[in-house]
Parts: sequence; structure tokens; C-alpha cells
Amino acid sequence: MSSNDVTPSGTGSFSLARFGMANRDVAFALGVVVILATLFIPLPPILLDFGLAISLSLAVLILMVALWIPSPLEFNSFPTILLVVTMLRLALNVSSTRLILSEGHTGPDAAGNVIQGFANFIVSGDFIIGIVIFAILVIINFIVITKGSTRIAEVAARFSLDAMPGKQMAIDADLNAGIINDEQARDRRKVLEEESAFYGSMDGASKFVRGDAIAGLIITLINITGGILIGIASHDLSLGEAANNYTVLTIGDGLVTQIPALIVSLAAGLLVTKGSSKGAANEAVLAQLSGFPKALFMAAVLCLLVGLLPGFPFMVFAVLAAGLTALGLKMRSEAAKQEAADTAAENAPKAEEPVDPVAEAMRLDDIRLSMGNGLVPLITSMDAALPGKVKSLRTLFTGEYGFIMPPVRIKDAAELPAHTYTISLHGVETSRGEVRPGLMMVILPSPDFDIPGERLREPTFGLDAVWVDETRAAEAEMQGLNVVDPESVIVTHITEVIKEHMPDLLTYGATQELIQSQGKEYQNLLSEIPNKTPGVLLQHVLQALLAERVSIRNLPRIIEAVAEASATTQNVQAVVEHVRMRLSQQICRSLTDPKGYISVITLSEEWDREMNAAVSHQNGEDNFIMSPQRVQEFVLAARREIQTFSASDEWPALLVAPAVRPYVRSVLERVSPTTPVLSHSQVHRKSMLRTVATVGG
Repeated sequence: MSSNDVTPSGTGSFSLARFGMANRDVAFALGVVVILATLFIPLPPILLDFGLAISLSLAVLILMVALWIPSPLEFNSFPTILLVVTMLRLALNVSSTRLILSEGHTGPDAAGNVIQGFANFIVSGDFIIGIVIFAILVIINFIVITKGSTRIAEVAARFSLDAMPGKQMAIDADLNAGIINDEQARDRRKVLEEESAFYGSMDGASKFVRGDAIAGLIITLINITGGILIGIASHDLSLGEAANNYTVLTIGDGLVTQIPALIVSLAAGLLVTKGSSKGAANEAVLAQLSGFPKALFMAAVLCLLVGLLPGFPFMVFAVLAAGLTALGLKMRSEAAKQEAADTAAENAPKAEEPVDPVAEAMRLDDIRLSMGNGLVPLITSMDAALPGKVKSLRTLFTGEYGFIMPPVRIKDAAELPAHTYTISLHGVETSRGEVRPGLMMVILPSPDFDIPGERLREPTFGLDAVWVDETRAAEAEMQGLNVVDPESVIVTHITEVIKEHMPDLLTYGATQELIQSQGKEYQNLLSEIPNKTPGVLLQHVLQALLAERVSIRNLPRIIEAVAEASATTQNVQAVVEHVRMRLSQQICRSLTDPKGYISVITLSEEWDREMNAAVSHQNGEDNFIMSPQRVQEFVLAARREIQTFSASDEWPALLVAPAVRPYVRSVLERVSPTTPVLSHSQVHRKSMLRTVATVGG
């Protein structure tokens, strides 16, 4: 025999174990199949002993995991495990019943040594005692643990489901306020979904535990009744012998089934009662019970008083009182040490991280609000509202434009005049203004309106304004004038600056964040665009839309439109026009007045003909060729019509031919950047137009 034929001892079992570890899915499936087969295939006593030992070991393992798991969600497979172990116990119950009823007349060892051992240990020669103990265990499991766990699971599942919308809104609010980032929001939503699914599963799984207890009780009654009848009728046993044999075996079988069931029920109860507590069960329970030294002292006094009552064992209660007193003293000492350590840590000078002056000088904030020394209380006082209002701008821009505004860095600047602030974008000062802390700004309807106070220009729109105290501010409000606090003045100024410079703030990095927030299918669609840098192309398109105050919230449709247009052209301007056409309903909706109409200013026939003639096609590209004098004349004519409406805060759109829209927008941008310019192809089919003026030549 060759050496290859020699198999070392234990190699077979080792190979089987290695196969099971390498193919866990197959091993688990085979285990479930074996459990189902046990329901129908008779087991010899030795295999039944092995199965009962496995059932008891699994129950203890589940209990230990439930005790030490830091969070219930980390054991979210518990409902599945519970179903499997319950099915295992029921299958073993069927096998043991088969053995008891068929072989019970032979004696107490008919159903294996495990059942016999439990029966001898608990019954102790009197099956009446066994019946009482078994009944007590069933009552504890069924009435106390299982019923309580089921109720807690039902309430937890219902409350978790009811609270989900509010928790999701809280996550969205934190995300919009900049408290958390997109990744943290996704993690929180995932935890929320897992929590809801876990408690819903536990609600159903608790029914397994309850059904298992009922099934065990019924099977026990069937075994006793059926066994006695079979023993008397089939094996000629006397009533006493039949009752003794079958009752002892049935009680042993019931105990070996109910004890693992009781352990698993306890584990289920520990999981559902743990709730939101973090850490192992011993940490959560003992830390909270021993965290109040006064409670321990009161418990010690009560124990001592009970021990002094007549007939009570004084020494037992005295020892218990001494132990509680010692534990209370230890807890109070540790609490005092912890409080002293916390106080020392708060009072200790904090070591500031060294700041590299070169790195600080090179740092460019996307948006920076620099404030003079006189305005510092607006951000440092206990009731300072300015930081919160600035943070709320993220929600405004995200909801209105789909534009994720970069964080605003607020910094004091000693070099500025006391009441002056500046707004800088990418390190370049863009705008500045003055406010008066403690005063209120009243917007004057005309320069001749007389209100005592310090007159200044409103920094955002350059309106006539005056700073007054609260008394005069209340009087101005009574007169119907617009009164604004200093924080709102600064926030309004920041808002308008950001609206004007949204294209500049939409950097390549910000565009990539928007792309990553989309589904995989849209990311793949963007990557398939026939362009060397599809991300840059999308960035240019989004910048063009934001420049005209068009929301980019519907990013999936924008990506689809970019992909469609890129199949025929790589010209950014042409792609933008196609995207605007796909967003026609959104654009028209934003321009619709309360009566359902879009007010438009059209071009005269002369201007329309001349504009279209100025567009030439050369080398596959469009060019706009018009003399500077005619361009200036058009701008003046258009501006004249626009100003007739701007006085009443109306901003009708300019309606032009599709070929000239981008060029008309370009020449009007400097004199009236907020005037919408629409082409005929970008008017949605359901929109109703109302011509309010015509630009004449």
C-alpha cells in the first residue's frame, strides 16, 4: 500500500470542518435540511442526545451574545437564528416523542441519556415533583418572559415605524444646516432603516417564542396521555407502571426542551429591552444602578431595618446592608474624583495647535465674512443670531437652486473699521457694507422721508436707509416702513452676493460631490458621454444655468439632456440651450405669475430680423456679428422697456428666437443680469404668455 493511501487519524473530521468553514452557505443550507428531515426520520437515542446537546449549547451561546452585544442592531440576525433554533427544538421534540411512545415501556432510558439525566435530576424519584417544576418553568417562560418580550417588541416596532418620518426629517435638517455631511447622512439613514427592520422582525420573532412554549406544553400533555394509553393497551403495563415510565420520560423531554426555550426567551427579552442603551448589558445595567450613591445608602438602611424586625435573619440583612454601604461609598468617591478631573480639564489652559503662518496666508476660503471689532458681538454674544442665520442659507440655496453652498467662514478683522464687514470669495473681496449693532435699519421710501437717525445706504441694493433705536423702529413699523435688524442686513447681503457668484462657487470639486450624490445609473450615463472630460462639461452647463438663476435640483434630467446633446455637438453653448429646453416646464413655472401667465417682452419685427441675420454659421460654429453701435442701441431700447417694470418690482422675461437667445442674454447681462431671457423653444407647451411690451428699433 502506497503512502498516498494512508490517512492520518482525525484527518477526515478535519477536512469536513475545513469544508464547512470554506462553504458556510452550503453548510447552513444542509443544517436546515437536516432539521427538516428530523421531523420525519426516526433518530436513534445517541443522535437524539447529540441533537439535544446542540440545542442547549446554542441557547447558551445566544444568551451570552445577547448579554455582551454593545447594540441590539449588531445582532440583527437574531430573528433568523431564533426561527432556526425553534425549528430545531420542535424537530427534536418530534423525535423524542416518537421514541417515548414506541419504546417508553422499556424504562427511563428509552429516549436517550440526556432526557433520562434531566428526568432523574429534577424528578428525584417522584414524578409529581417533576410535573410541578415543569409547570412552573412553563409558566415563567410563557406568562412572564415571553409575554413581556412580545409586548415590548410590538411597542418598539410601532414606535420605530411612527418615528421614522421625524427622524428622516431631522437627518435632512442637519444635512442642510451643514452639521453633517452626505456620508454621515447616508450612514444615519442606513442605521434608521436597520433599526426599523430589526424591531419589525423582532415583533414577528417573538411570536416564535410564544408558539414554541405553547407547542411544548401541548406535546407534553400528548406524550403523557398517549404514553399511558399505549403502555396499558399495547404493552400490558399497569396504570402505575405506565404513569411512572411515560410521565418521567415526558417530564425529562419537556425539561430538556423548555430550558433552552427559556434561555432563548431570556435572550430575546434582553435584546428588545436594551433599546438605545450602548455597551454590554452588564455595563448598561450596573453603571446605571450604581451611579446614584444615595440610592445605595437608602437601600442599605431599609435592609438593616428589615433585619431588625422580629423573626427575620438579622445577620443576612446586616451583611447585605454593609455591602450596599461599601458600594455606595466607593461610587461616591469615584464620582468625586471624576468631577475633580473634569473641572481640572476645563480650567486647564488648552494647548493650541501651532498654526503655520505661511499655510494660513495661503488658505483661501470659498466664502469669508470678515467683521470689524465693533461687529464681533454679533457672533460671540450668548444670544448671537448671525451664525445660525448664515448656516440657514445652505437650506435656502439647496432648496431653491439645488446648489450646495460652501460653508461661510466668519472671521474678525482688526484692520477693518469698527462697523464694517466685507464678503470675500476665494480670497477676493467682493463687497462690503456697514451696520450698527444694537440699532435697527429703516428702509426709506424716498430720500425726502424724514426720520431722525444716522443715514446710510442699505449695503445690498443701495437703498436710502436710516439707523434708529428700537423705539423709533417700532414707530416706523407702525407707519408701514420696512425695518431690518443688523444680522438680517448682513445675511441679505451675503445671499445676493452668492446668487450673483454661484457659477464661480460651483467648483469642479463641488460638481463631483453633486455627481457622487446621484445613483449609479446616472454616474454611468455621465461617464459614457463622448467627451474627454464629461465632468468639466457638466460643470460648465451647471454654471451657465446658475448664472441665469435656473435651479439645478433636477440633476438627473440635466445629465440626460447633456448626454443627448453631446451625441451631436461638443459646443457648450448648444448643450446649455438643449438642457434649457428639457427644463422648459421648470423654467416657465418659476416665471409664472399668480394668475397663471408669463409676462414677456418681445422684439419688434425689425430687431428680430436683424438679430437673426447677425447669427452666422462658420466651420460648424455659430458667431454673432453686429456692429457695436447697434448692440448699444439694442441694449438701451431693451433697458428702457425693462425699467418701466422694475420700478414696480416686476421682471418680465425677454422672448427671442432660439438662435439668438444666448447672444441677447450675453449683451443684457451687464445692464440687467436678473432679466430672464427665453427662447420660443424653451416655452413649455402648457404655459400661457402675455406680452406686456415690445423692444422697438
